[in-house]
Amino acid sequence: MDLDARRGRTLVEESREAVVVLDDAGTVVLASRRARQSIEGIREGEPIPDGLLSGERGVVPLVVPYEVGGRRERLVYLSRAGDMAAYEELRTGFTAAVSHELRTPLARLLSLLETAMLPGEDVHALVKQARGEVESVRELIDEVLFLSELESGGRVVSLGAVAVRPELDAVAADMEERASRAGVALRVEGDPAIEIEMRPRMLRVVAQNLAENAIRYAGPGATFTLAVERTQEGVVLRGADDGVGVDEDVLSRLFERFYRADRARASRGTGLGLAIVKHVVDQAGGSVEARGGRGAGLEVRCLLPVRGA
Repeated sequence: MDLDARRGRTLVEESREAVVVLDDAGTVVLASRRARQSIEGIREGEPIPDGLLSGERGVVPLVVPYEVGGRRERLVYLSRAGDMAAYEELRTGFTAAVSHELRTPLARLLSLLETAMLPGEDVHALVKQARGEVESVRELIDEVLFLSELESGGRVVSLGAVAVRPELDAVAADMEERASRAGVALRVEGDPAIEIEMRPRMLRVVAQNLAENAIRYAGPGATFTLAVERTQEGVVLRGADDGVGVDEDVLSRLFERFYRADRARASRGTGLGLAIVKHVVDQAGGSVEARGGRGAGLEVRCLLPVRGA
């Protein structure tokens, strides 16, 4: 397979859309991971399932015919009816949430600057606090942009295999000082030979956000463990702490953008860390869930497909 062919296969495979390539006879030549996972019956080398191209199965096809090397093929985008309306609703809500999240640090920054202009104030201390608010704004903007790139397909999540344990060890080493200041101990467990289909950068993003969540919220004296293991279901990447935890009835909401479980969480972080974890894992063909309870710590389990499965 030449370079152009490999590049084309990767672009289709990693597309965030449900997209397939059909030959002149209607056989699936290529299919994106999202198409295979979200639409039953799509398999490379087999005919496109009946009813998909006619819209009879609630799927709206957009067909782009083309010719390459003397062969006629069709690029088909498959979307669910109502997807655009749902997307617009999500986009509007996300914009409103970002605006709200930016107002708080900006309001505090303005207050600090106004206070610094008053006679007798400790200007040095106020500027230091103001710098912290600027850092909060910068962190929020960086994470919003990163999440936007994930959703737009600007960041490829799965491209080749990576050994998981060495990346977890590197993340733990990088965050050791921050964890120590927060009174949280870090541990890493797992077989160094386990691999998953994910770019090393994306694996580090997942591990870093899991660790940061524990460092911010588990509480002094807690231990956070990053672990990887192979199960019958696939590869499980687990981030677990034995800290203060959250109420069981909000566990499923921890992956929502900007969601904080309580007032203590509202004052720290961007509220996007676990949302980013979920999005990266989803794009890699996996799933996430949160377990735990108030006083019972928090465990986030990322189930990822086995390499080659």
